Amino acid sequence: MKKITGLVITLAALFTLAACGGSSSSSTDSSSSAKTEDQLADIKKSGVLKVATSADYAPFEFHTMVDGKDKVVGADIDLVNEIAKQLGVKAEVSDMSFNTVLASLNQGKSDIAISAISATKERKEQFDFTDNYYNPPQVVIINKKNKDTFTSLDSLKDKQVGAQKGSIQEDIVKTQIKDAKLVSIEKVPNMVVEVNSGSLDAMVVEKTIAESYVQQNPDLMVANIDLEPSSDEAFAIALPKGSEELQTELNKIIKKLNDEGKIDEYVKTNHELAEKSAE
Repeated sequence: MKKITGLVITLAALFTLAACGGSSSSSTDSSSSAKTEDQLADIKKSGVLKVATSADYAPFEFHTMVDGKDKVVGADIDLVNEIAKQLGVKAEVSDMSFNTVLASLNQGKSDIAISAISATKERKEQFDFTDNYYNPPQVVIINKKNKDTFTSLDSLKDKQVGAQKGSIQEDIVKTQIKDAKLVSIEKVPNMVVEVNSGSLDAMVVEKTIAESYVQQNPDLMVANIDLEPSSDEAFAIALPKGSEELQTELNKIIKKLNDEGKIDEYVKTNHELAEKSAE
């Protein structure tokens, strides 16, 4: 479950405003309002839904070889492809660093952002979000050699615990493993390597993601350590502020797909694909 900090979002917003230097605040607000009001119509007219993601979070978004070509796939990608289909357009997915996924909305480079993003209070101040489409639990990954050592939150005191930079897992480490030393790392696979090598004692990640990496790395395991669930941890699609029409349309599609069990199916199918790709 991912969370860009309020500071990063604010800096991204300031950067966007600076790039528009010289415009009055009233004209900027008017332009932004007009853009978001026409967003759904513009997407349908263009025939393209521009999607921002960070494809390093299997089974939600990741790279794999399809017919000899590298391709971005995952549960989130299946979801946006179905959304695009129901809107009568084609999804155009752009892979970027997670730290820039939400900033791409402010910069007008994408229509929506989907990357296992949590709709936190801080983010809602800068962006609109759809209803939650998936709510997974969080777990701690450790090296099996530490199975009898890391058995509780207290046992991680003064230990180095990794979390993806800009993610909600950073807050989980700060608030639930308070005495641990947070190590923020940009890519989840890099954290896995460090836990494997012993340079990190543990890492916090979403359960489905953890299961994929543990399956691929026999020296790792999910620790028997409970983390408190949070409503902030559910996944939602991020939209530019003021995207009421697009938000309403996406919520209808998400509800329909959840009622049909499609999103759980996307997660299961891509979990299996991620495991197969790692063989």
